Amino acid sequence: MRNRRTDSASRVIHSSIQTIYQAFLNPEALISWLPPQGMTGTIGKFDPVEGGFFNITLTYEEATSIHGKSSENTDAIQGKFLELVPNKRIVQAILFASDDPAFSGEMIQSWVLEPVSNGTKVTVVCENVPEGVTKEDHDVGLNSTLENLATFTE
Repeated sequence: MRNRRTDSASRVIHSSIQTIYQAFLNPEALISWLPPQGMTGTIGKFDPVEGGFFNITLTYEEATSIHGKSSENTDAIQGKFLELVPNKRIVQAILFASDDPAFSGEMIQSWVLEPVSNGTKVTVVCENVPEGVTKEDHDVGLNSTLENLATFTE
């Protein structure tokens, strides 16, 4: 297996840690802010407890030069909640469903919430990023998701 990289992004959100943490645990809230710009999502199974599973399908809204990892215009994701520390951290194992080995595999995604004077610093760290996901595309997607979270919670 090739070395896979770690990507991260962070943003200060002018909202309480409690509000932000709850936005991760409610499936209707989560799917409203999680998809990056240009995508929509649906949630199937969603069990937000340590060891609980979830599945999410992200769909590109328009035809682009970017193709979905699971089909022409979708990314199907299966996940497991590895750690839930209320108002501090959410750690998930994300399994990408793809026939293309460059887009498959398990990525560990950690969301860290830290109090700051004007709100909450939210940092997302993605370890073992599939090599088919370019750093540039991933950075854009992570920052778009953080912007969506800010819009949803502020």
